[in-house]
Amino acid sequence: MSEHEQYNEKKQDPSLKLFVVLTKAQRAIADLVKDDIKRYGLNPTEFGVLELLYHQGAQPLQKIGEKILLASGSITYVVDKLEKKEYLERVPCPKDRRITYASITEKGEELLHGIFPDHWEQIKQITGGLTEEEKRDAAELLKKLGRYADQQKN
Repeated sequence: MSEHEQYNEKKQDPSLKLFVVLTKAQRAIADLVKDDIKRYGLNPTEFGVLELLYHQGAQPLQKIGEKILLASGSITYVVDKLEKKEYLERVPCPKDRRITYASITEKGEELLHGIFPDHWEQIKQITGGLTEEEKRDAAELLKKLGRYADQQKN
């Protein structure tokens, strides 16, 4: 096969186009979500930590990074900032002194109660370019793609 034929074959493969489109869409959506979260005096990482604690309850500090895809060194910094704002507190594990939990405070819960309705509406607007069915289909396809990509790491 000539170089020209190989190039044409690669041009027809939608893999690179999918990657570029996914990357651009993710960036555009993330920028809009980040702007929305900033309105509440939080950055996306702080919001992610509070959202995790709000929905799943107290979490060991070591596990938060895994769950919101954040480097462990950054977790301490983010937790410190949220603790200073009184949105969360550190709670020592009674069974293992090496483990400390982060727990959302009442003030943190009140903040999220106030944020969520508007934030949800913003997410609906941001994803408004798709119908409900297209959103479900896209979510399933992207989940499938993500699981496959995760398997490639092993």
